[in-house]
Amino acid sequence: MAMLGFVVIASWWLEFAFKTRVLRDPKRVLKTLAIVVPFFVLWDAYAIAQGHWFFDPDQTLGIIGPLNIPLEEYLFFIIIPIAAMLTLEGVRNVLPVVRGWISAIKRVRSN
Repeated sequence: MAMLGFVVIASWWLEFAFKTRVLRDPKRVLKTLAIVVPFFVLWDAYAIAQGHWFFDPDQTLGIIGPLNIPLEEYLFFIIIPIAAMLTLEGVRNVLPVVRGWISAIKRVRSN
């Protein structure tokens, strides 16, 4: 949960700082999650059922959801894709500004 909290703090400010408008577009967020979440939930469920991996009850909240997957894992499948969207859009919004700075520096150096 601490790691998920860190991801939220480390990425969600981009919505406001760089006006990514990711969180203001729930349809886009839901479309992304609809593609990602089922795949990873099924992958986790299969791996758990096959004994490929497990979650230590001492290191989770102890809330187990459907398919024997802990709550933290479900939250991971929601928070991480949203953080990725925020990061991608943040970079897309800042990149033109940085390119402008680089061009200005090159112009100054060439004069």
